[in-house]
Amino acid sequence: MRHLLPTTALVAGAVLALGACSGGSGSDEPTGGSTDASGVELVSPGALTVCTNPPYEPFEFEQDGEIVGLDIALTGEIAKDLGVEVRPLNTGFDAIESGAALNAKQCDMVASAITITEGRKQNIDFTDPYFDADQGVLVASGTTVEGEDDLEGLTIGVQQATTGAEWVTEAGLTGTEFEDLGLQVQALRNGQVDAAVNDVTVLEPFESDELTVAFVIKTGEQYGFGVRKGNTALLEAANATLARITEDGTYDALVAQYFGTGGTTESAAPSESEPAEPTESAEPTD
Repeated sequence: MRHLLPTTALVAGAVLALGACSGGSGSDEPTGGSTDASGVELVSPGALTVCTNPPYEPFEFEQDGEIVGLDIALTGEIAKDLGVEVRPLNTGFDAIESGAALNAKQCDMVASAITITEGRKQNIDFTDPYFDADQGVLVASGTTVEGEDDLEGLTIGVQQATTGAEWVTEAGLTGTEFEDLGLQVQALRNGQVDAAVNDVTVLEPFESDELTVAFVIKTGEQYGFGVRKGNTALLEAANATLARITEDGTYDALVAQYFGTGGTTESAAPSESEPAEPTESAEPTD
């Protein structure tokens, strides 16, 4: 399963502590550009607009009509340090990981459990890593799949533009692409595919009498938040926030809230409520 990054991994990457600043009033959609007192340019005044792709619980998912999750909470801390609000924007993952949404100035930051890769670094400037990740293989309970060799000849559901999809291709296996995690799991339940490959942490909540994670693929992946190439001011602000919340225990408390665990240090606080049920999408996301 995935492992949270040790505290030192975030602290060591901090580059500059930026002071909080005040922001103006926001609008519902990103508009032109607005530079605050810290020198961070935002596409919408008074808000840090974050492109994300739910459902991907517990990192981003919809609850009571709003997008919430660990990624939203963490970027909310970045927004707080900038003196603005966080504004999630539901965006297709291909536009997120390719940098297209950032280049079109639809958002200031992308946060969607994005694995840092050399290819993506060509299009996005990444923050310091904030989460360690591995891939998992979800199958119907009772299926005789215990390792990679057992996937030969099976149809495997993958989420488009993800490292899980890349792994299936590189392994020479047969993959069928879906736009989001909900559709991917729904296809497995309906028998449209024989297995589903995605980040193991988001597959584990779907385990039940009907579905199980057959095995974990150790990939050594790490997640980061992304900003437009050359947006140094926002990148430094984000890294400063990641360092702060790691040092003051906020990171562990948020992990505890969304994962129901104690995080990585003794400062973590237990969740006061039960984790939400996994969400599924009936229609592809925008």
